[in-house]
Amino acid sequence: MNFEQRSEQIIREPLASPIELDPIRLDAAEAEAASLAEKTTTPLQDSLRRFLRDKRAVVSLGIFLALLLGAFVFLPIYEHIGPVVSRQHGFTHIGPEQYHGPTYLDDANSDSGPTALHWLGTDDQGRDLLARVLAGVQVSMIISSLVVVVLDVGLGTLLGVLAGYYGGIIDTILARFTDIVFAFPGLLFAVLIAGFFSQAVDDKFGLPGTILLVAITLGIVIWPQMARYVRGQTLQLKEQQFIEASRTIGTSSWQIITRHIIPNILSLIIVAATLDFAATVVNEGVLSLLGIGVRPPNADLGLMISESLPQIPYHPWEDFLPALTLVVIVLAFSFIGDGLRDAFDPRSKD
Repeated sequence: MNFEQRSEQIIREPLASPIELDPIRLDAAEAEAASLAEKTTTPLQDSLRRFLRDKRAVVSLGIFLALLLGAFVFLPIYEHIGPVVSRQHGFTHIGPEQYHGPTYLDDANSDSGPTALHWLGTDDQGRDLLARVLAGVQVSMIISSLVVVVLDVGLGTLLGVLAGYYGGIIDTILARFTDIVFAFPGLLFAVLIAGFFSQAVDDKFGLPGTILLVAITLGIVIWPQMARYVRGQTLQLKEQQFIEASRTIGTSSWQIITRHIIPNILSLIIVAATLDFAATVVNEGVLSLLGIGVRPPNADLGLMISESLPQIPYHPWEDFLPALTLVVIVLAFSFIGDGLRDAFDPRSKD
Protein backbone atom coordinates (compact mmCIF):
# COMPACT_ATOMS: atom_id res chain seq x y z
CA MET A 1 0.00 0.00 0.00
CA ASN A 2 1.49 3.27 -1.10
CA PHE A 3 1.39 6.50 0.85
CA GLU A 4 -1.68 7.97 -0.92
CA GLN A 5 -3.79 4.83 -0.37
CA ARG A 6 -2.85 4.71 3.31
CA SER A 7 -3.83 8.39 3.75
CA GLU A 8 -7.26 7.80 2.19
CA GLN A 9 -7.82 4.82 4.50
CA ILE A 10 -7.00 6.89 7.58
CA ILE A 11 -9.39 9.65 6.49
CA ARG A 12 -12.27 7.18 5.85
CA GLU A 13 -11.81 5.28 9.13
CA PRO A 14 -13.68 6.70 12.16
CA LEU A 15 -11.81 7.49 15.28
CA ALA A 16 -11.59 4.59 17.64
CA SER A 17 -12.54 6.74 20.62
CA PRO A 18 -13.39 10.41 21.16
CA ILE A 19 -10.69 12.77 22.34
CA GLU A 20 -10.64 12.91 26.10
CA LEU A 21 -9.74 16.27 27.75
CA ASP A 22 -7.67 16.24 30.86
CA PRO A 23 -9.62 18.04 33.62
CA ILE A 24 -6.41 18.92 35.42
CA ARG A 25 -5.09 20.71 32.38
CA LEU A 26 -8.44 22.50 31.95
CA ASP A 27 -8.30 23.78 35.54
CA ALA A 28 -4.75 24.99 35.00
CA ALA A 29 -5.78 26.79 31.81
CA GLU A 30 -8.72 28.46 33.54
CA ALA A 31 -6.48 29.55 36.42
CA GLU A 32 -3.97 30.99 33.97
CA ALA A 33 -6.74 32.84 32.12
CA ALA A 34 -8.05 34.26 35.41
CA SER A 35 -4.53 35.30 36.37
CA LEU A 36 -4.12 37.10 33.06
CA ALA A 37 -7.47 38.84 33.57
CA GLU A 38 -6.39 40.03 37.02
CA LYS A 39 -3.16 41.40 35.62
CA THR A 40 -5.13 43.73 33.35
CA THR A 41 -6.40 45.74 36.36
CA THR A 42 -4.59 48.91 37.35
CA PRO A 43 -2.75 49.29 40.67
CA LEU A 44 -5.42 51.79 41.78
CA GLN A 45 -8.16 49.23 41.12
CA ASP A 46 -6.24 46.60 43.07
CA SER A 47 -5.86 49.01 46.00
CA LEU A 48 -9.55 49.88 45.91
CA ARG A 49 -10.46 46.18 45.90
CA ARG A 50 -8.24 45.54 48.93
CA PHE A 51 -9.75 48.53 50.74
CA LEU A 52 -13.30 47.32 50.13
CA ARG A 53 -12.40 43.94 51.62
CA ASP A 54 -11.50 45.69 54.89
CA LYS A 55 -14.90 45.74 56.59
CA ARG A 56 -13.71 47.89 59.47
CA ALA A 57 -12.44 50.60 57.13
CA VAL A 58 -15.58 50.49 54.97
CA VAL A 59 -17.85 50.82 58.02
CA SER A 60 -15.73 53.72 59.28
CA LEU A 61 -16.01 55.41 55.90
CA GLY A 62 -19.78 55.00 56.03
CA ILE A 63 -19.90 56.56 59.52
CA PHE A 64 -17.79 59.48 58.34
CA LEU A 65 -20.04 60.09 55.33
CA ALA A 66 -23.10 59.90 57.60
CA LEU A 67 -21.59 62.57 59.85
CA LEU A 68 -20.88 64.77 56.84
CA LEU A 69 -24.45 64.41 55.60
CA GLY A 70 -25.80 65.10 59.06
CA ALA A 71 -23.70 68.22 59.57
CA PHE A 72 -24.00 69.82 56.14
CA VAL A 73 -27.30 68.45 54.79
CA PHE A 74 -29.54 67.40 57.68
CA LEU A 75 -28.81 70.36 60.00
CA PRO A 76 -30.38 72.96 57.64
CA ILE A 77 -33.37 70.63 57.26
CA TYR A 78 -33.61 70.07 61.02
CA GLU A 79 -33.85 73.83 61.56
CA HIS A 80 -37.17 73.77 59.65
CA ILE A 81 -38.70 70.70 61.29
CA GLY A 82 -41.15 71.27 64.14
CA PRO A 83 -44.21 73.27 65.17
CA VAL A 84 -44.49 76.90 66.21
CA VAL A 85 -44.53 77.09 70.02
CA SER A 86 -45.47 79.80 72.49
CA ARG A 87 -43.15 81.40 74.99
CA GLN A 88 -43.58 84.04 77.73
CA HIS A 89 -47.23 83.21 78.46
CA GLY A 90 -48.26 83.09 74.83
CA PHE A 91 -47.03 86.55 73.84
CA THR A 92 -44.06 85.22 71.88
CA HIS A 93 -44.17 82.56 69.21
CA ILE A 94 -41.01 80.85 67.95
CA GLY A 95 -40.48 78.36 65.16
CA PRO A 96 -37.98 75.57 64.62
CA GLU A 97 -35.54 77.96 62.94
CA GLN A 98 -35.11 79.47 66.43
CA TYR A 99 -35.33 76.59 68.92
CA HIS A 100 -33.51 74.18 66.58
CA GLY A 101 -30.72 76.68 66.03
CA PRO A 102 -27.38 75.82 67.66
CA THR A 103 -27.14 79.18 69.48
CA TYR A 104 -30.76 79.82 70.54
CA LEU A 105 -31.33 80.01 74.32
CA ASP A 106 -34.62 78.36 75.28
CA ASP A 107 -34.88 78.94 79.02
CA ALA A 108 -38.17 77.09 79.22
CA ASN A 109 -36.49 73.81 78.19
CA SER A 110 -33.10 73.86 79.91
CA ASP A 111 -31.53 70.50 80.82
CA SER A 112 -34.37 68.56 79.20
CA GLY A 113 -34.07 65.02 77.93
CA PRO A 114 -34.94 63.86 74.43
CA THR A 115 -38.39 65.10 73.41
CA ALA A 116 -40.39 65.56 70.22
CA LEU A 117 -39.30 69.20 70.23
CA HIS A 118 -35.60 68.60 70.99
CA TRP A 119 -34.66 65.18 69.67
CA LEU A 120 -31.54 64.74 71.82
CA GLY A 121 -32.49 67.14 74.60
CA THR A 122 -31.03 70.51 75.57
CA ASP A 123 -28.12 71.80 77.63
CA ASP A 124 -28.23 73.93 80.77
CA GLN A 125 -29.08 77.03 78.70
CA GLY A 126 -31.83 75.40 76.67
CA ARG A 127 -29.84 75.03 73.45
CA ASP A 128 -30.67 72.06 71.25
CA LEU A 129 -27.98 69.39 71.68
CA LEU A 130 -28.47 67.76 68.29
CA ALA A 131 -28.12 71.08 66.49
CA ARG A 132 -25.02 72.00 68.49
CA VAL A 133 -23.35 68.63 67.92
CA LEU A 134 -23.94 68.83 64.16
CA ALA A 135 -22.74 72.43 64.10
CA GLY A 136 -19.66 71.34 66.05
CA VAL A 137 -18.98 68.62 63.49
CA GLN A 138 -19.21 71.30 60.78
CA VAL A 139 -16.55 73.40 62.50
CA SER A 140 -14.25 70.42 63.06
CA MET A 141 -14.57 69.27 59.44
CA ILE A 142 -14.00 72.75 58.00
CA ILE A 143 -10.92 73.42 60.16
CA SER A 144 -9.48 69.95 59.56
CA SER A 145 -10.08 70.21 55.81
CA LEU A 146 -8.34 73.58 55.65
CA VAL A 147 -5.39 72.28 57.65
CA VAL A 148 -4.97 68.92 55.93
CA VAL A 149 -5.84 69.82 52.33
CA VAL A 150 -4.28 73.28 52.04
CA LEU A 151 -1.35 73.27 54.46
CA ASP A 152 -0.55 69.64 55.21
CA VAL A 153 -1.00 68.15 51.74
CA GLY A 154 -0.45 71.26 49.63
CA LEU A 155 2.44 72.98 51.38
CA GLY A 156 4.00 69.86 52.87
CA THR A 157 4.00 67.97 49.58
CA LEU A 158 5.30 70.93 47.56
CA LEU A 159 8.21 71.74 49.86
CA GLY A 160 9.01 68.07 50.53
CA VAL A 161 9.27 67.26 46.81
CA LEU A 162 11.36 70.35 46.06
CA ALA A 163 13.71 69.68 48.96
CA GLY A 164 14.15 66.02 48.08
CA TYR A 165 14.55 66.54 44.35
CA TYR A 166 16.73 69.66 44.20
CA GLY A 167 18.44 69.54 47.61
CA GLY A 168 20.74 72.47 48.29
CA ILE A 169 19.50 75.53 50.15
CA ILE A 170 15.84 74.42 49.98
CA ASP A 171 16.65 71.12 51.66
CA THR A 172 18.79 72.85 54.29
CA ILE A 173 16.11 75.40 55.20
CA LEU A 174 13.41 72.73 55.38
CA ALA A 175 15.57 70.48 57.55
CA ARG A 176 16.40 73.26 60.00
CA PHE A 177 12.78 74.45 60.22
CA THR A 178 11.43 70.96 60.83
CA ASP A 179 14.07 70.42 63.52
CA ILE A 180 12.84 73.56 65.29
CA VAL A 181 9.19 72.51 65.02
CA PHE A 182 9.87 68.99 66.28
CA ALA A 183 11.98 70.31 69.15
CA PHE A 184 9.03 72.37 70.40
CA PRO A 185 5.78 70.59 71.42
CA GLY A 186 3.41 71.21 68.55
CA LEU A 187 0.20 71.48 70.56
CA LEU A 188 1.82 73.83 73.06
CA PHE A 189 2.98 76.03 70.19
CA ALA A 190 -0.58 76.08 68.83
CA VAL A 191 -1.91 76.96 72.28
CA LEU A 192 0.47 79.93 72.52
CA ILE A 193 -0.49 81.32 69.11
CA ALA A 194 -4.23 80.78 69.54
CA GLY A 195 -4.19 82.13 73.08
CA PHE A 196 -2.43 85.31 71.99
CA PHE A 197 -4.62 86.14 68.98
CA SER A 198 -7.94 84.33 69.47
CA GLN A 199 -9.77 87.00 71.49
CA ALA A 200 -8.86 89.84 69.13
CA VAL A 201 -9.69 87.80 66.03
CA ASP A 202 -13.01 86.65 67.47
CA ASP A 203 -14.02 90.21 68.40
CA LYS A 204 -13.16 91.56 64.95
CA PHE A 205 -14.11 88.76 62.55
CA GLY A 206 -16.35 86.42 64.55
CA LEU A 207 -16.55 82.66 63.88
CA PRO A 208 -15.02 82.72 60.35
CA GLY A 209 -11.95 84.52 61.66
CA THR A 210 -11.62 82.10 64.56
CA ILE A 211 -11.87 79.10 62.23
CA LEU A 212 -9.16 80.53 59.98
CA LEU A 213 -6.89 81.34 62.93
CA VAL A 214 -7.22 77.85 64.42
CA ALA A 215 -6.62 76.28 60.99
CA ILE A 216 -3.45 78.30 60.40
CA THR A 217 -2.24 77.65 63.94
CA LEU A 218 -2.65 73.89 63.65
CA GLY A 219 -1.33 73.87 60.08
CA ILE A 220 1.96 75.47 61.13
CA VAL A 221 2.76 72.56 63.43
CA ILE A 222 1.49 69.72 61.22
CA TRP A 223 2.86 70.26 57.69
CA PRO A 224 6.60 69.73 58.49
CA GLN A 225 5.90 66.06 59.25
CA MET A 226 4.30 65.59 55.83
CA ALA A 227 7.20 67.43 54.19
CA ARG A 228 9.69 65.10 55.86
CA TYR A 229 7.80 62.00 54.67
CA VAL A 230 7.62 63.30 51.11
CA ARG A 231 11.27 64.39 51.09
CA GLY A 232 12.44 60.92 52.13
CA GLN A 233 10.42 59.19 49.42
CA THR A 234 11.56 61.70 46.80
CA LEU A 235 15.21 61.07 47.65
CA GLN A 236 14.68 57.36 46.96
CA LEU A 237 12.67 57.83 43.78
CA LYS A 238 14.98 60.29 42.06
CA GLU A 239 17.75 57.67 42.01
CA GLN A 240 15.59 55.06 40.30
CA GLN A 241 16.39 53.96 36.75
CA PHE A 242 13.16 55.21 35.21
CA ILE A 243 13.90 58.73 36.53
CA GLU A 244 17.40 58.56 35.06
CA ALA A 245 15.91 57.40 31.76
CA SER A 246 13.52 60.34 31.76
CA ARG A 247 16.40 62.76 32.31
CA THR A 248 18.36 61.09 29.48
CA ILE A 249 15.61 61.67 26.91
CA GLY A 250 15.36 65.34 27.90
CA THR A 251 12.32 65.37 30.20
CA SER A 252 12.22 68.56 32.26
CA SER A 253 12.44 68.47 36.04
CA TRP A 254 8.89 69.77 36.42
CA GLN A 255 7.55 66.98 34.21
CA ILE A 256 9.52 64.39 36.16
CA ILE A 257 8.09 65.70 39.42
CA THR A 258 4.47 65.88 38.23
CA ARG A 259 4.39 62.74 36.06
CA HIS A 260 6.66 60.34 37.93
CA ILE A 261 7.51 61.36 41.49
CA ILE A 262 4.18 62.69 42.82
CA PRO A 263 2.08 59.80 41.38
CA ASN A 264 4.47 57.31 43.01
CA ILE A 265 4.19 58.93 46.46
CA LEU A 266 0.47 59.65 46.24
CA SER A 267 -0.43 56.62 48.36
CA LEU A 268 1.86 57.84 51.16
CA ILE A 269 0.33 61.30 51.00
CA ILE A 270 -3.23 59.96 51.20
CA VAL A 271 -2.54 57.70 54.18
CA ALA A 272 -0.59 60.36 56.09
CA ALA A 273 -3.25 62.98 55.39
CA THR A 274 -6.00 60.69 56.70
CA LEU A 275 -4.18 60.15 59.99
CA ASP A 276 -3.34 63.87 60.23
CA PHE A 277 -7.03 64.63 59.82
CA ALA A 278 -7.82 62.67 62.98
CA ALA A 279 -5.01 64.42 64.88
CA THR A 280 -6.28 67.81 63.74
CA VAL A 281 -9.81 67.08 64.96
CA VAL A 282 -8.42 66.23 68.40
CA ASN A 283 -6.14 69.27 68.58
CA GLU A 284 -8.93 71.60 67.47
CA GLY A 285 -11.17 70.18 70.18
CA VAL A 286 -8.41 70.70 72.77
CA LEU A 287 -8.03 74.37 71.82
CA SER A 288 -11.76 74.95 72.19
CA LEU A 289 -11.80 72.95 75.43
CA LEU A 290 -9.15 75.31 76.81
CA GLY A 291 -11.20 78.33 75.75
CA ILE A 292 -8.79 79.61 73.08
CA GLY A 293 -10.49 78.15 70.02
CA VAL A 294 -14.13 78.56 69.05
CA ARG A 295 -15.87 80.76 71.62
CA PRO A 296 -19.45 80.95 72.93
CA PRO A 297 -22.18 81.20 71.78
CA ASN A 298 -20.85 79.29 68.75
CA ALA A 299 -20.95 75.50 68.78
CA ASP A 300 -17.89 73.26 68.87
CA LEU A 301 -17.37 69.76 70.25
CA GLY A 302 -14.51 70.77 72.52
CA LEU A 303 -16.41 73.85 73.70
CA MET A 304 -19.50 71.75 74.45
CA ILE A 305 -17.41 69.38 76.56
CA SER A 306 -15.92 72.32 78.47
CA GLU A 307 -19.29 73.96 79.11
CA SER A 308 -20.92 70.71 80.22
CA LEU A 309 -18.27 69.67 82.74
CA PRO A 310 -20.18 71.15 85.74
CA GLN A 311 -23.29 69.23 84.64
CA ILE A 312 -21.68 65.76 84.70
CA PRO A 313 -23.05 64.79 88.16
CA TYR A 314 -26.57 65.89 87.23
CA HIS A 315 -26.89 65.62 83.44
CA PRO A 316 -24.00 63.47 82.13
CA TRP A 317 -25.68 63.11 78.72
CA GLU A 318 -24.86 66.73 77.89
CA ASP A 319 -21.15 66.01 78.18
CA PHE A 320 -21.20 62.43 76.94
CA LEU A 321 -22.82 63.25 73.57
CA PRO A 322 -20.13 65.64 72.21
CA ALA A 323 -17.36 63.48 73.70
CA LEU A 324 -18.78 60.38 72.01
CA THR A 325 -19.05 62.23 68.69
CA LEU A 326 -15.41 63.30 68.93
CA VAL A 327 -14.32 59.74 69.73
CA VAL A 328 -16.30 58.35 66.79
CA ILE A 329 -14.72 60.83 64.37
CA VAL A 330 -11.19 60.05 65.53
CA LEU A 331 -11.69 56.27 65.48
CA ALA A 332 -13.33 56.40 62.06
CA PHE A 333 -10.40 58.30 60.56
CA SER A 334 -7.89 56.04 62.27
CA PHE A 335 -9.54 52.91 60.83
CA ILE A 336 -9.83 54.53 57.40
CA GLY A 337 -6.13 55.39 57.55
CA ASP A 338 -5.22 51.82 58.49
CA GLY A 339 -7.37 50.48 55.66
CA LEU A 340 -5.78 52.82 53.13
CA ARG A 341 -2.29 51.87 54.33
CA ASP A 342 -3.02 48.17 53.93
CA ALA A 343 -4.69 48.76 50.56
CA PHE A 344 -1.82 50.72 49.05
CA ASP A 345 0.89 48.63 50.68
CA PRO A 346 -0.26 45.04 51.41
CA ARG A 347 3.23 44.22 52.76
CA SER A 348 2.51 46.49 55.76
CA LYS A 349 0.56 43.59 57.33
CA ASP A 350 3.63 41.39 57.35
